Amino acid sequence: MHPRTRLRLTALAAALAPLWDAAAATPAPDPDIAPTVVEVVGTTPLAGAGVARERIPANVQTLDAAAANGTGDSTFPDALSRRLGSVFVNEIQGNPFQPDVSYRGFTASPLLGTPQGLAVYVDGVRMNQPFGDVVSWDLIPRAAIASLALMPGSNPLFGLNALGGALAVRTKDGLHDAGTSVQAQGGRYGRAEIGFAHGGHDGGTGAGLHWYVAGTGFREHGWRAASPTRLGQLFAKIGRHDAATDVTLSAALASSRLTGNGLQDARLLARDYASIYTKPDETRNRAALLNLAASHALSADVLLSGNLYARRILTSTLNGDLNDDALDQSVYQPNAAEQAALAAAGYTGFPTRGATASNTPFPSWRCIANVLRADEPAEKCNGLLNRTASAQTNYGFDAQVSASGRAAGMAHQVALGTAFDASRVDFRQGTQYGYLAPDHGVVPVDFFADGTETDDDGAPVDARVELAGRTRTWSLYATDTIAVRDTVFVTLAGRYNRTTVHNRDRITPGGGGGSLDGDHRFGRFNPAAGVTWTPWRGLNVYAGYNEGSRTPTAIELGCADPAHPCRLPNAMAGDPPLKQVVTRTWEAGVRGTAGRTHWNAGVFRATNDDDILFVADNAAGFGYFRNFGRTRRRGVELGADGAAGPVALSAHYTWLDAAFASGETLPSPANSSADADGNIGIEPGDRLPLVPRHLFKARAEWTITPAWSAELGMLATSAATARGNENGAHRPDGVRFLGAGRTPGYAVFDAGTTVRATPRLSLFAQVDNLFDRRHATAAQLGATGFTADGNFIARPFAAQGDNGGIVHATFLAPGAPRTIRAGIRYAFR
Repeated sequence: MHPRTRLRLTALAAALAPLWDAAAATPAPDPDIAPTVVEVVGTTPLAGAGVARERIPANVQTLDAAAANGTGDSTFPDALSRRLGSVFVNEIQGNPFQPDVSYRGFTASPLLGTPQGLAVYVDGVRMNQPFGDVVSWDLIPRAAIASLALMPGSNPLFGLNALGGALAVRTKDGLHDAGTSVQAQGGRYGRAEIGFAHGGHDGGTGAGLHWYVAGTGFREHGWRAASPTRLGQLFAKIGRHDAATDVTLSAALASSRLTGNGLQDARLLARDYASIYTKPDETRNRAALLNLAASHALSADVLLSGNLYARRILTSTLNGDLNDDALDQSVYQPNAAEQAALAAAGYTGFPTRGATASNTPFPSWRCIANVLRADEPAEKCNGLLNRTASAQTNYGFDAQVSASGRAAGMAHQVALGTAFDASRVDFRQGTQYGYLAPDHGVVPVDFFADGTETDDDGAPVDARVELAGRTRTWSLYATDTIAVRDTVFVTLAGRYNRTTVHNRDRITPGGGGGSLDGDHRFGRFNPAAGVTWTPWRGLNVYAGYNEGSRTPTAIELGCADPAHPCRLPNAMAGDPPLKQVVTRTWEAGVRGTAGRTHWNAGVFRATNDDDILFVADNAAGFGYFRNFGRTRRRGVELGADGAAGPVALSAHYTWLDAAFASGETLPSPANSSADADGNIGIEPGDRLPLVPRHLFKARAEWTITPAWSAELGMLATSAATARGNENGAHRPDGVRFLGAGRTPGYAVFDAGTTVRATPRLSLFAQVDNLFDRRHATAAQLGATGFTADGNFIARPFAAQGDNGGIVHATFLAPGAPRTIRAGIRYAFR
């Protein structure tokens, strides 16, 4: 352990030692001048360490069950985007269950290789997966959500990846959610969804059993071409409780088949809004989670809690892409007869043996030679099919003691805990040659179907990857909320994490050049401190500072060698060490109540040191991860909610400046401002891509009669720069460079209504994107393989040598058009 870290831990332990001795003492009455209704928020992933919201030095946001899984929002990420301030969704994958959820410019994404800056927990179990820290939203049982809290900032108590915030979800149980209900709905684009829930208990509020089960089935054709979705979820919980103890065992099963057709050339999108670039683009997930949780009150002031969990996730993907470049390997040199045949087909300028992706145009000469031998056209090599399969297993525990007591004349709320998480990942990947069909689907070339074809030197042409990885993380954490005065509360917290990552390459073992073998260790203590002050009833002032970190993931460590670049998520290579990403966040604000209105206003600033970026090779799209200097996110948040008679209103506004804080040179050949080598220069202050500067959302809920209600919502964002336009200097010329290199601002509305026909029967209807506004939620610059009419560009290879034939376009992630759905819900009791 680093001496400085040891000193910090020793000081923290010394400060908390007297509190532990006094924890069992009966505390004196603790005056609370907060509003009459006090909302208690969990300050750690486990239940038990609850603190009044007004004593937390951050702008915590919460949703109850009705808001988190109500009929007005189509998916869980949709509910987060519409109802929580500073949350924005990028529909990069093009599937409602696969969005990138962004909060204050930090992301939780299901896509491998995306830097993950948010931690997600369900009942104390971390949902960020072992391989890549990704978050699969389709695996979170939305129907079972009882409440959620969005904890802002780099709060160290929520462990790794909580750089910009942490989302803590609690599930329902039979004690608090007794009853039985069924629900069904259908809508446009073949949408159909059914669900049920049942909860109950015996023994009343005394000792006894309690149980809860919920299930959901979802399917739709999708509004874009070839974009079906299938999803099934089942959640069950059984427990036993008495006056002092509660023990529960929960299980969550999920199976999904998601089609995410991703970005599309803006020209083709204008021609056909439902069009796709290439297909197939399919992800299949199967997951099972077991979580044994328990809590026991030693006294009125001391609570022990913990959980023991195990999780298994199987994921496979199939993606069809254009073969935009040769694989990074020695290429096949055609013989004289093959050269003559290729020349007759219009291909000249053959490479010499030893050529690589940096000097060889697409597609691979070996593929062309083989299809010519089979009397097939050479253009049968213009596609690739990328396949991945991963099996992830993780297990661990979290144990915590929370107590209240008095020491040195002040009241304390203390929580001490330890956590352990272990995981194993088996990852396989391969690329198969194919050709593009008229419907933009990629059809495999038969003689590469076994995925084992090699060139004359024995190098695999399918860029196979087989990686086994093991990760272990130990954590110790503590927090103390101190009542310095009746109106002033100080919070001190910290967490130490120690992580080991062991990668083993099953194809090239031994740690040589290009091998994935590597052993890595990371450790860090992250502190936090804050203060809240309530000068008078209805007004609360807060300020805080905290630090968080994330360790490089196995996929980043497996693609960090400039000498052996890779093409993520399609391949990985050698793994020099990367540094941890460290985020330091300052936050301050005021909040309060005025009659029936709750309001907040705050500012924040978060700085990432040693941020990790993917650096691409211009010629072929290969690249590697490396540590970048600094990025910065700062902003202003305003929010209010209240009621005016029968109408409940809410509004959130965020001004967010997400920018680079240090200079950098990055490759971006699709940017018109790139130099002769395809590089662009980034200056401090240049904006991070995909993050809008202005975000506004508002909702109105009108109780027309006791049995009839209606809701209207709006979400508006400003423009955001595209990936590849990080310097903001892209200027299209309409010939070689197309599109503005950004997404324009937009506003979309939604409306819904619910009618309670009887006390048990409810009918509802919802319209999303009420005015059918065409909009884009993300953008990226890149070379396009199609003309404005959607025809494939058969690019002569000789013309590609000087980049003369390549056309660069702006690719957009289109938002869904107007969708209408209606349903029925029946509660049996």
